[in-house]
Amino acid sequence: MNQLQIIKEENIASHIYFLRGHNVILDFDLASLYGVETRILKQAVKRNLKRFPDDFMFRLSENEIDFVVSQNVIPSKRYLGGAIPFAFKEQGVAMLSGVLNSDKAIQVNITIMRAFVQLRKLISTHKDLVEKLNQFEKKYDEQFAMVFEALRQIIQKESEPRKRIGYKDFDEK
Repeated sequence: MNQLQIIKEENIASHIYFLRGHNVILDFDLASLYGVETRILKQAVKRNLKRFPDDFMFRLSENEIDFVVSQNVIPSKRYLGGAIPFAFKEQGVAMLSGVLNSDKAIQVNITIMRAFVQLRKLISTHKDLVEKLNQFEKKYDEQFAMVFEALRQIIQKESEPRKRIGYKDFDEK
């Protein structure tokens, strides 16, 4: 890895956000990870826009920007300098490796892809656990009904999105 700084998957995981039902990384976080200015990254994307369809990347709406600010992902809207951030889904991040072709960009992309895979594994672990619980319940029937119900409640609580702390969107009730 010569003089490349190794980036840990745990550090990348802290930059993955859940927006519009997808795990995404915002352009300014990617730029920071790649060691380039955000405007350079955006410029490269705009020059290769055909590589980034809507299912790879999207621009944040005003409400989403407010949400990101309220969650302290960024300190304020001024941090963006008037630019609307891009949110890159997993495929969009993979496509960036073809657009930003430096050794560091390649290494960062590999690490990001691994972080996305770990996230998917974590999500599927909950599904496997629920399936095994159902199998045990059928096998042992009423003997452990209360235990199974308690376990189900714990799993459901962990898989539900946590209540946000801070200001709520206008759309929320």
